[in-house]
Amino acid sequence: MAAIHLSVTMDRKAAAARANWNKPTVLGVCTFVDNNRPISVMAISGSLRRASSNSALVGAVACLAPADVNVSIYRELETLPPFNPDIDANTAPDSVSKFRDMLQACDALLISSPEYAHGAPGVLKNALDWVVGSGELIDKPISLIKASARATHARASLVETLTTMSAQVIADASITVALDGRGLDTDGIVDDGELSAALSVAIDALACAVRDALSV
Repeated sequence: MAAIHLSVTMDRKAAAARANWNKPTVLGVCTFVDNNRPISVMAISGSLRRASSNSALVGAVACLAPADVNVSIYRELETLPPFNPDIDANTAPDSVSKFRDMLQACDALLISSPEYAHGAPGVLKNALDWVVGSGELIDKPISLIKASARATHARASLVETLTTMSAQVIADASITVALDGRGLDTDGIVDDGELSAALSVAIDALACAVRDALSV
């Protein structure tokens, strides 16, 4: 069985930002009294491929989320036009406005991204570009997961971009689930005890980060 790597590559800036945001989560246990409000998580796959491993991971996260964590999958990356500040100056395109509204409404964001040419996919970076100025990701807890242990450059690039946008990348919720060559779909991931356990820990860590923030 492929090893599951539970580490995230973070530069010094991102690490400092995390240190100011969230204390390390010990065994997935939150440090606050539960306020019983359901947590809403928006999940995005950075791949448009129909048989994407990262999309399968996002689907598995939605299936594995506990009853008090509602995961909604955003499936419309391809509808966002190329970022252009000129067309955003007055009225943003409808697809962009919808994307921003969904980000604003959620408590946390989960991104599962492949790596293309040592970077994040252009379609994912384009989506992030649309919310740099509008600010929906400011102080938003974010989980970064990936399906390949080799995708270190994309992870580092996303951490840098998201930290620059003042988002909060949660290290304890950011993991690598190495599916390289296994061909597992969403059901296969959910049915694999080791894989599903790793994803459940990441979901719990993200929910804890949200609730710790709400308790401040």
